Amino acid sequence: MPDFKDGRLTRNILEEEESLSSQSWRSYIIPTAAVIVLIGAGAFIHYNDEKRAIPKGSERSTGIGKADTNKPAIGGPFKLYDTENRLVTESNLRGNWILLYFGYTSSPDIGPAEVDKMAKAIDILESQHNIKVKPVYITIDPQRDSPDQLQAYLSEFDSRIIGLTGPISSVRQIAQEYRVFFKKVDEEGQDYLVECSHNMYLLDPNMDTVRWFGAEYDASQLADGILYEVKKATR
Repeated sequence: MPDFKDGRLTRNILEEEESLSSQSWRSYIIPTAAVIVLIGAGAFIHYNDEKRAIPKGSERSTGIGKADTNKPAIGGPFKLYDTENRLVTESNLRGNWILLYFGYTSSPDIGPAEVDKMAKAIDILESQHNIKVKPVYITIDPQRDSPDQLQAYLSEFDSRIIGLTGPISSVRQIAQEYRVFFKKVDEEGQDYLVECSHNMYLLDPNMDTVRWFGAEYDASQLADGILYEVKKATR
């Protein structure tokens, strides 16, 4: 029979309930805290990764020669080769406004349209506004796009377009620097397509990326966007 003397049974029951409650609370709060920490860490990583991206069509130019501590980390140094097999680095392009596009000469549709748009935009800028912008085309398919192939392809659009290629490791590095996505699909030997993003990057004379343009811009809109950035930077 239970012993009710001095309320000892009652105290024992209360102590057991308190112990179970404490254990239940701890078993709930510890995993929850761990989840919160993981979510917080994920949000921090996502936030820092998002800071490295440029919103579509956004402007962040602060003028040539002016420091900007909030610049997103888009772009970087590179070593590639032009259609004459000459080494080209970012230093060779410094001092010019650059319109940069990543593509491949075997692209069946969007690629040629983008190169044609690039050629028309720089022609508008030079003929109507006396603004010179160097167009640069970097292949993401160096296995097939030799210097000779690049030369033949780009000359069909505009002789001013600078074609660059190089070892696959060098191409991958600069593509990563500019957050360019690409991968081979339906690969059968040398007959394959490449899925890729189709953005153009506007670089100022310091080789800093000031804006990027998606495929939805036509040649006139592209020229207007570049004109706006150049004028803003030189005020």
